[in-house]
Amino acid sequence: MQSAELKAFVVDKIDDLKAKDIVTFDVSNQSTITDYMVICSGTSSTHVRAMAEYAVKEAKQANIEILGVEGRDGSEWVLVDFGGVILHVMQEQTRDFYQLEKLWAENA
Repeated sequence: MQSAELKAFVVDKIDDLKAKDIVTFDVSNQSTITDYMVICSGTSSTHVRAMAEYAVKEAKQANIEILGVEGRDGSEWVLVDFGGVILHVMQEQTRDFYQLEKLWAENA
């Protein structure tokens, strides 16, 4: 699956669980580890964990390789590495604190 298709797949899956404020960035010219960043918010640690786990489950069913998952324990910020796409699922206050969008937008 090409990275753009993978990005659409990931966005579709997190949208299924009502992710908030989904933002995507093409970072292919800025990063050697991925082509796209997808950032979204959840309303609670349970919501954040559920979205990340659902994305992983759906990817496995579609035979998409998962390179890694970090942050499940606290579920303030769960990162799922799909290779060509890195998904950041964050609680709103964590997202406000780290401001990943600002980091990537400034470097775009």
